[in-house]
Amino acid sequence: MTATLTHFDAQGQAHMVDVGAKPATHRVARAQGCIRMQPDTFALVAAGTAKKGDVLGVARLAGIMAAKKTGELIPLCHPIALTRVAVDFELLPEASAVRCVATAETVGPTGVEMEALTAVQVALLTIYDMCKAADRGMVIADVKLLEKHGGKSGSYVAEPPPAGAGGRDSAQA
Repeated sequence: MTATLTHFDAQGQAHMVDVGAKPATHRVARAQGCIRMQPDTFALVAAGTAKKGDVLGVARLAGIMAAKKTGELIPLCHPIALTRVAVDFELLPEASAVRCVATAETVGPTGVEMEALTAVQVALLTIYDMCKAADRGMVIADVKLLEKHGGKSGSYVAEPPPAGAGGRDSAQA
């Protein structure tokens, strides 16, 4: 398969891809990311006692809002009428980390991968913002598309990390 960059024309100029002739189909994408922090910071987040309030509740709303604004934030993304956005968190005490998984859905001519990825990034950035007074060394990592379905290109499902491979992804997969 030859990879092509669809956001450039024959002269190499950036443009928004024309999706006008593409049929509207059901599309769904799921993405994930993780934020690692000091154990004391993790305890504040897990207990809901951070100075700024319910960190995960605010981060969930920020992720949903970000998915809705993706077309304004990423220059060549189409504005999409999303039919569903979900942002979920998993507490990982052994890693002092929070895993975020975002799902975006639409019925339309273009996919929602960028919306799911944007939701994850902004949700994790919101956690960082709300906890930075306690821990400026937090690390956002392992942001990736987990799966996408629908449209001309069909489905994509990320390869799981090899069993026993260790590393950050294996703890969060």
